[in-house]
Amino acid sequence: MADFFEFEADFVDALRCIPMQVRYKLDICGIKLKLSDWHQMTQAERQALVELPCTTTTEIQAYQEYLQQLILERTGTPVAKLPIESYPAWMDSSTVPASIQEKAQEIGITLSLQQWAALTSLQRFALIKLSRPGHENKNFPRAIAEFHLL
Repeated sequence: MADFFEFEADFVDALRCIPMQVRYKLDICGIKLKLSDWHQMTQAERQALVELPCTTTTEIQAYQEYLQQLILERTGTPVAKLPIESYPAWMDSSTVPASIQEKAQEIGITLSLQQWAALTSLQRFALIKLSRPGHENKNFPRAIAEFHLL
């Protein structure tokens, strides 16, 4: 899962921001990572978080332990934990979340269930994150275009 989205192109070369695929892994393993903590890491450590697998139970636990140790070493404080959802919205291809429909309607489109179901779980995750209230949503229309949802 080392592919980045096109809408992330302005920051992924230097990994100056946390890419969606790492944010996805963070949600899977229940860790809240602050951007300031991300900036404490070396480029190699950030790249490792991009490349390390986080799919199986063993991989998720290893990713979580690696990140917990890394943040403790870099910042001197333990990571903040998040509740892990047993069936997060991005895994549900049978229901388009209301937040996605509302954000899509703001840019003049409606997503069909067929379009939503055709997306990967990472694409659905990205749209959910980009549609959150209070989030800078400039990348939502770019993601919609990149995912061929126009």
